[in-house]
Amino acid sequence: MSQKVTVGPAGYMPKSAPSMGVELAPEGQALLYGNCVSEEEAMRDAARAMLTRDNPTIFPGPQVLWDWKEDVAQKAEAILELASEIPNCKIIPMPDYRPKYPKIDVKAEINPNHPNLTILDNKIKACIFVGVHCHYANLSLRMIRGGTDCYTIALCAYMGHEEAMASIRDLHAEDIRKLRDIVIEEREKLGIKWTAKMPPQNPSLPKEEFETLNAADYGEFRSLLMPRRGEQVAEVE
Repeated sequence: MSQKVTVGPAGYMPKSAPSMGVELAPEGQALLYGNCVSEEEAMRDAARAMLTRDNPTIFPGPQVLWDWKEDVAQKAEAILELASEIPNCKIIPMPDYRPKYPKIDVKAEINPNHPNLTILDNKIKACIFVGVHCHYANLSLRMIRGGTDCYTIALCAYMGHEEAMASIRDLHAEDIRKLRDIVIEEREKLGIKWTAKMPPQNPSLPKEEFETLNAADYGEFRSLLMPRRGEQVAEVE
């Protein structure tokens, strides 16, 4: 089986996966190197990458960081369980990945226009995108493939991502736990000794007393928190 989408660096202007003939996997299947395979086959390859490549990292996006939908809390809990089973796994949250020129803390977030900065700065060789909005994920995954040698895994609640080395679609908490169980199985096959534990706190994030925060503490981002005229509903039928 030929591999259409491979670990980079693929160059400054890499061909998009769809232009190379990659199509989204149908329901019940997954993508692995641009080829349609069973979900388990993709998960096992992804598990081995997270277990054997340097600095495995999970990048959770807004769709799993905020409890905005019925199943999100269960997904977030399952992600932590998955991270605890991957030796020395880190979590770098992406609560807001809009461009913030000219200033960016590359250890704390991915900028959608330069996602390779975070990957290169942290020497990440395998990562998981989960809960990242599809349009940002597609852009970032292609740029990571273009400029780094990082193995990318996309866990998507919708139809998946052609640009990732491994892409799992229609994601629910039970799917994340299935990947966790496969990680444990592959870890034992590889003879890696590990006691499950949570990743360390991100040292680059400032300490905050969330109970005492108010809108003024957000500086230039204050306007994003304050309702604009017409955004407040005073009466409903």
